[in-house]
Amino acid sequence: MGAVGFIGAGNMAEAIIGGILKKGLYKPLEILIYDIRPERVHEISAKYGVVVSDTLPDLVRDSAAVLVAVKPDKVAYVLGQAKDLLQGKPVISIAAGVTISAIQAVIGAAAKVVRVMPNTPALVLEGATAIAASQTCGEDEISTATHIFSAVGRCRQVGEGLMNAVTALSGSGPAFCFLFIEALADGGVRAGLPRDLALELAAATVRGAATMVLQTGRHPGELKDMVASPGGTTIDGISALESAGFRAAAMDAVFAAYLKAGKLS
Repeated sequence: MGAVGFIGAGNMAEAIIGGILKKGLYKPLEILIYDIRPERVHEISAKYGVVVSDTLPDLVRDSAAVLVAVKPDKVAYVLGQAKDLLQGKPVISIAAGVTISAIQAVIGAAAKVVRVMPNTPALVLEGATAIAASQTCGEDEISTATHIFSAVGRCRQVGEGLMNAVTALSGSGPAFCFLFIEALADGGVRAGLPRDLALELAAATVRGAATMVLQTGRHPGELKDMVASPGGTTIDGISALESAGFRAAAMDAVFAAYLKAGKLS
């Protein structure tokens, strides 16, 4: 596949680098990194054995594909610095809210662009990522992006029109899950459990429930019914959640995030 160059060396870039090395998708010398913070790139290089590029043009010149991992407001600037060198090379962007057309406006309408929405669990190789490819991309470009992000979790291709919904669900969703885990733990503490034990049990419970959904392929409602026996403790807890509008609140949270994502885009 040739070398892949990372513009930006933040936490998400490091997570992706760690994942693709762990999966053996690339060798350390096939990964190039550049960042305006020399101490950061040398830290990552020392940890993973990847190559540090002295300048942005050097990185683009020596890479077969470029992954843009800078803040959204910096994307146009960094791509503009090397737009001539980017011609014909896949550009993979994880900058939230930055559209394919916005990137092509900087580097050319014929540019091969893959827009990616990863989420923070990619930091522990449990990410949920969606990718959207420009019409100029072929199977090779889509395959490259899919393989990279499959190394840090699950990866699905969607139309770009769905990216705001993806941002709201899997992008913002971890924060909603963290809030739920914290609330579960608080409930355990209220019932008498020590704080550290309550938090461990709450987090492990949510992880286990999510794994059951993914591995069994069963509908969550069916799995819920397996736990909620007649006249038992669980159905009373479910009744309390429903009385408080739990499901409606969760749906509203995702939709509110979706509306905001549209404004930011």
